Amino acid sequence: MTRVLVVDDQFLVRAGIVGLLEAADGFEVVGEAADGAQAVSEALRCRPEVILMDIRMPGMNGIDAMERILAADCEPLPRVLILTTFDLDEYVFHALRAGASGFLLKDTGPERLLTAVAAVAGGDTLFAPSVTRRLVETFTAPSASVPPLPAPPALAQLTARETEVLRLTGRGMSNTEISERLFISEATVKTHLNRAMTKLGLTSRAQAVVLAYEAGLVAPGGQ
Repeated sequence: MTRVLVVDDQFLVRAGIVGLLEAADGFEVVGEAADGAQAVSEALRCRPEVILMDIRMPGMNGIDAMERILAADCEPLPRVLILTTFDLDEYVFHALRAGASGFLLKDTGPERLLTAVAAVAGGDTLFAPSVTRRLVETFTAPSASVPPLPAPPALAQLTARETEVLRLTGRGMSNTEISERLFISEATVKTHLNRAMTKLGLTSRAQAVVLAYEAGLVAPGGQ
């Protein structure tokens, strides 16, 4: 059973998600929260595996709540799936940078929502990578004329293959697509990416995408 915490300030939205999860096999709703502060306390209390987190809430927003939860001294850390109304919401980009595992639109169909929660619980830290790439490009494009941020010193510790896998991840490619491009197995792709993320101190694939852009490994709109 995947333990899920549902966070949304709109009662009907929250109740609908809770009802959907409770009616499906393999999920257990262990808590609900109507704002960020309550989300933090509930996450520490019930230790969910996945948190469905709304962004815009009164008081503490979802991003601040997520940062506090992920900074807490508890293992394993939950995976946070952001819920948003707009697919190009600026807050989504900041959420991905802060360590969210991915995001879903609130008008997502029931089957897709359940699939997303299961995927994140199973270790897929970036649901719909192509959408994340579009988000990154949208919010980095206005400053495209500005030189990229200095590359993290740890970037120099990556092997050539780890750097290439990170670059392709930044382009929004899945592990399957990367394996086909580089003629290596998906397991090998995952190993290279995990090692790169460990060296760079990253906790999610989404953060790897953002870093690839900010370090200049991938240019907005580039291939």
